[in-house]
Amino acid sequence: MHRHLGKVVAGAAVAITATAVMVGVTLPGSASGEEGSGGGPQSSSAEQGQAARQQQPGVVEEAPEQGRTGSGRDPLTDDEMKRAQSLAAGRDFRMSSEDVKGAKGPERLSTDLAELSPDEVGAADPPRRAEVTYYDYKDDTYVTKTVDLGSGKVTGTDTQRGVQPPPNRDEVMEAARLLMADKLGEGLKKDFKDATGKALTRPDQLTVTGFVYRAGEGSNPGPASVQDCGKHRCVRLFTRVVNGPWIDARQMVVDLSAHRVTKLG
Repeated sequence: MHRHLGKVVAGAAVAITATAVMVGVTLPGSASGEEGSGGGPQSSSAEQGQAARQQQPGVVEEAPEQGRTGSGRDPLTDDEMKRAQSLAAGRDFRMSSEDVKGAKGPERLSTDLAELSPDEVGAADPPRRAEVTYYDYKDDTYVTKTVDLGSGKVTGTDTQRGVQPPPNRDEVMEAARLLMADKLGEGLKKDFKDATGKALTRPDQLTVTGFVYRAGEGSNPGPASVQDCGKHRCVRLFTRVVNGPWIDARQMVVDLSAHRVTKLG
């Protein structure tokens, strides 16, 4: 069904399902636990029955209790992540930055265990540091804060422009909201109505994946309104009805920095 936006891509899901079925029914004999005519001898029915009786039932064990702090190169614990995020987003930083919705405070993207320096590798008790990354929509900067979890101090701040890591969920949902509110989102809403019989009024009615868009990607340079993408935070969306068909929105670019939607030619 052709719309201003595109079409409902139901066939893709069917094709993927069919491929999965084909993979499931064409496993080689060794993968399915049996030997073919060209392999070794197969087990007898009696042997197979004995093997089945010897199998013990599976046991589900509870995950071990997580400590407040990790050691060495253990992944960050929940407490360590919360502490790192609290220390990294100091008052001055919060008051001078903006998130994707324009509220005070930067848009947090990730919290990870920091890499060791070359002279720290192999140490018996290496320091535990966390890196917390943000996107500051106030001035379109990618900010990395390094926190020493032992001392509780921010030991480094790295600010870069033109760096565009993958968007987080809040950014993707805000991009979908902006598209739905724009006149260029009418095709998306019409296709959703055709597919479900219901009106599209909320982004959470869709399953949305977002990818960073930079000006000049591919053979299409795009219109003038996307030439700041790369300096600005811009995303393209892959949308589908929740538990339903895909709706093609790939031609739409949402500039989250400028709150603008553009259709590629």
